[in-house]
Amino acid sequence: MVVFPNAKINIGLNIVEKRPDNYHNIESVFYPIPLKDILEVVEANDGTTEMIIEGLKIDGPIESNLVMKAYNLLKSEYNLPPVKIYMNKLIPFGAGLGGGSSDAAFMLKALNDLFSLGLSTEKLKNIAKKLGADCPFFIENRPAYVTGIGDIIEPISFSMQGLYFVLVKPNIFVSTQNAYSLVVPKPSQCKLTTMINYPIQQWKGNIKNDFEISVFELFPEIAKIKDIFYENDAIYASMSGSGSSVFGLFKHPIDLSDKFNGMYVFQKVLGSVN
Repeated sequence: MVVFPNAKINIGLNIVEKRPDNYHNIESVFYPIPLKDILEVVEANDGTTEMIIEGLKIDGPIESNLVMKAYNLLKSEYNLPPVKIYMNKLIPFGAGLGGGSSDAAFMLKALNDLFSLGLSTEKLKNIAKKLGADCPFFIENRPAYVTGIGDIIEPISFSMQGLYFVLVKPNIFVSTQNAYSLVVPKPSQCKLTTMINYPIQQWKGNIKNDFEISVFELFPEIAKIKDIFYENDAIYASMSGSGSSVFGLFKHPIDLSDKFNGMYVFQKVLGSVN
């Protein structure tokens, strides 16, 4: 069985409160984008579970990969047989795009279908929560208003289909832990579910990512990407998550790859990811 885990972007990201457990409550809109990994899982004929990763290099042991963790989690509850897992990693990591979380969620859905487990969407989301706060979003994989630590998900009726989308990731690693430590939490002044219904031309200056202030100060190169988007008539631009990727939305196709030499660039008209 072959599935195509996709990335997401944050439209707005407000850090509203630091919790007693040292996590932070957030407010954001998660929006799926058509940047995808390729994940294949088949039953192993030789009785040995194995995972092979191609594409972008992922550091660390295979056992710590969220895809393997998803398999082992379901295996512990449903006695799954050994499998062979093949992944072509195309979504940049450390980019605020949720690629690892998406891989894990799609693995759960693939195993559910491959072995006819009959798990409901709600059951899959509850299992996904054990793997990470962003994982449940990718079970339904549709635009959502997200609160809590990223684990309270309310699907919303919202679409940016037809807009031209450009994503740039520089060769910069932003520590999520460090990014949170530099943000001063504050309650939202206006709910994002209200603001995203403004004309997109009004998002600039109204829909913000709270991480940008500190991250842009530490890494002016990331701030420059956003500036270039607006210099080239983007109707909205923002960093996704805690970075380091930045995206721009345009009314018409535009090729900006020559302005970001040495960086990862993804450009596409937005449509349905499913």
